[in-house]
Amino acid sequence: MDDERRPRRAGPVERPGALGGKRDLNRRKRVQDLIDAGLSLFLQRGIEAVTIDEVAREAGMAKGNFYRYFRDKADLVEAVISPISSTTVEAIQECDSHLRQAADRDQAVAAYGQLGNRLVGALALYPDAMCLYLQERRAPATIARQAISDLANELDERAMTLSQLAAERGFVTVSDPRVSALAVLGAVEALALASVRKQVQMDPIETTKSLISIVLEGLRN
Repeated sequence: MDDERRPRRAGPVERPGALGGKRDLNRRKRVQDLIDAGLSLFLQRGIEAVTIDEVAREAGMAKGNFYRYFRDKADLVEAVISPISSTTVEAIQECDSHLRQAADRDQAVAAYGQLGNRLVGALALYPDAMCLYLQERRAPATIARQAISDLANELDERAMTLSQLAAERGFVTVSDPRVSALAVLGAVEALALASVRKQVQMDPIETTKSLISIVLEGLRN
């Protein structure tokens, strides 16, 4: 069933061979070819509409070869969003640490500013993967989307924790920091999606300023 949980990805199905050897390099290329093919098709038609047959064909290989590198479509989706998952979670963890050490509001603002810069950096490095995440994160939770749903839930929880921490330390004044956090996160995601879709024309510096200004809005009030 779609709402059943599945084990998280445990690594490549095929043994990689000696690091840097021919077998390892060939495996890496084929894995990347499948990731690129999957990402391209997912962006065009959505994760649920794309089949493993289509991904393999787009990558120039037989369907059977897909299963040498990935267990299923959910496994592939997890690999596609892995770079932004690790980057965004690490950025929020750093912000949490800096907020806990902040001595005043200026230092809290700086902590959020660094978070904004890290998120914009992820947007610049992985625009297509970020676009896929943003497109799919509000879609119904399914097995194929599990990695995206897990990341979305984790970011929501961490954003609420940051907001509550800022409120407890007197850096922000809001009636409900959890609601405020989710509202800010939604605004950031909407702007980020518009940016990667080129619906708004903004250079990286201006995008950084805009995202940071939204994140900091609660601190300024």
